Amino acid sequence: MFRTDGADHCGEDPQREEPLVGDGVTPGIVRVGETVRRPVRPFTATVHAYLAHLRAAGFTGAPVPLGVDGQGREVLSFVPGEVPREPLPAQAAGEEVLVALARLVRGLHDAAQGWRPPADAVWGSLPGADPVGPDPGEGEPELVGHRDYCPGNVVFRGGLPAALIDFDLARPTTRVREVANALYWWVPLLDPLDRSVPFAGLDAARRVAVFADAYGLDASSRARLVPTIVGMVGRFHRGARAAAERDPVFARLWEEGVRERMPRAEAWIAREGPAIAARVAAPSR
Repeated sequence: MFRTDGADHCGEDPQREEPLVGDGVTPGIVRVGETVRRPVRPFTATVHAYLAHLRAAGFTGAPVPLGVDGQGREVLSFVPGEVPREPLPAQAAGEEVLVALARLVRGLHDAAQGWRPPADAVWGSLPGADPVGPDPGEGEPELVGHRDYCPGNVVFRGGLPAALIDFDLARPTTRVREVANALYWWVPLLDPLDRSVPFAGLDAARRVAVFADAYGLDASSRARLVPTIVGMVGRFHRGARAAAERDPVFARLWEEGVRERMPRAEAWIAREGPAIAARVAAPSR
């Protein structure tokens, strides 16, 4: 099912606080009128500077930073639309969803290209990870990216991805690493046993190629994509284990299935990687 976050609030108190409940990783998020209020964290100022740049560069698929309220909470514009819940519904499995998401991610990257973070930038991270510096994933950073394209961070309108929310894990990274992250969630790059039912029998290699084509991935990036995915899935496994040791929310997620899912994902991509690499090697004719 989809969660509708853009409900009609006509006639209601514009200052009424409506809790926005997601996966529980970030508590204390509320909607107030056409704004969202969230606890300020060490990386908030850096993310606000990034979001302000994206808007100035013409990217409209992200919240607008609006400062800090009287209670010391960060204020962002509310992004209307629908956010899919897990397990993902059948309507989220269409290739047109992949195409729209790829174009949205490409638009974000093109807007972010050339932005230089402030010298004192602080980046968000999972518990136990390094909050300073570039993405440890792959190569010299090219831009600041979102780095967390899970379904709960993608806002749909008219049945297609239209905006991104929750930039808490944004930091310097590469386009290939970003594409790999989106593919992990939306192909998804998991053993079929761990996919939502509508996704279980889909052709993963074809879906990767569809996304790569819609994004406009160049030949060099296509050659690096599968090795990047392999490394990323391994880091996801290690990072999830480390976070579970430090945070009760991540400990719950670990016990609810991540513990088994991540080793299966590593084994699956090791088996299927060559076929995916061959399929994505060149743009479709």
